[in-house]
Amino acid sequence: MLEEDLLYVLALQRVKGIGDINAKKLIAHCGSAKNVFHEKRKNIEDIFGFGTLSVKNLFNKENLIEAEEELKYIQENNIETLFFTDKDYPERLKHCIDGPILIFKEGNINLNTGPIISIVGTRQITSYGRDFCEKLIADLKEFNPIIVSGFAYGVDICAHKAALKNELQTIGVLAHGFEEVYPKIHKKYISEIHKNGGFLTEFWKNDQPLRENFLKRNRIVAGMSEATIIIESAEKGGSLVTADIANSYSRDVFAVPGRSTDMYSKGCNELIKNNKAAILTSAKDLIEMLNWESPKNVKKSIQKQLFVELTENEQLLYDFLAQNGKELIDLISLNCKLPIHQTTSLLFNLEMKGMVKPLPGKLYEAI
Repeated sequence: MLEEDLLYVLALQRVKGIGDINAKKLIAHCGSAKNVFHEKRKNIEDIFGFGTLSVKNLFNKENLIEAEEELKYIQENNIETLFFTDKDYPERLKHCIDGPILIFKEGNINLNTGPIISIVGTRQITSYGRDFCEKLIADLKEFNPIIVSGFAYGVDICAHKAALKNELQTIGVLAHGFEEVYPKIHKKYISEIHKNGGFLTEFWKNDQPLRENFLKRNRIVAGMSEATIIIESAEKGGSLVTADIANSYSRDVFAVPGRSTDMYSKGCNELIKNNKAAILTSAKDLIEMLNWESPKNVKKSIQKQLFVELTENEQLLYDFLAQNGKELIDLISLNCKLPIHQTTSLLFNLEMKGMVKPLPGKLYEAI
């Protein structure tokens, strides 16, 4: 992204009372973040129905002044920025209506190395939860998953450490800016995580770890992942909020059951009881539910028929999936400019011919 474009995106991100959903609408209507700030106030009010205060905030010159300072920090510290339309922006998060318009990235993150799963839970992790978390990640190693969590006490840091132990990439999603460390005691893990993963945040350099920031952080954790796993949780807690968000995004949610008398199993048991999460007793449950195929068995999997004859539209869909990887059926339809009912029929034909396979969450991929 060009320096000037980034400046205006930062300024739009900083406007109080707008939010990510409205920011995306403004950018879509005006063509760019820069154009938003050059649009007539009356047009903004008429088109979006924004109140006087929101419009006043939008045209407050302090936004650009603060954005210039943040841009300088980004450039001096080589912070990578991910705009919500960028290719490198987390793919699944693109499909979340309230996903951040801009994310900051530190470390050695590569989101294309394997499936992405989030592991969250109580900060008061028990020995049962710790043992389960460590064994789960060790048993998933051959699938090379990217482990996402919130870098907090308890389950979060346990998941990060287990990922590093098993040489898996791990990503900490922060509820504050990069100039802050929370909790302070976890500063010792930053360097190691940078080497095989890194950190993402939507917050500016000096933003503090406020309560509302943790709630915002949770939507990134849930939104960028194929599935969210709750290891342990009391009856109330941030991990249950993350589970609710994941469910609202139509993502798979798993919870580890425990004894009814265990305080930090009550939240998980309730999720399972209310059909808000699938029961997770081992790595096998996750692998089967998500339809993961072991790299060791790839060569043994059903191969595509040789010299299969495809219609023009079947070839169009197959080529799109072969180039773009896993994709939602709605986006396949949109990008290939075919009606959804025709896309569904064509994908079924391709599945029968051994060319594509369906995945959970209305996803398809080429074989």
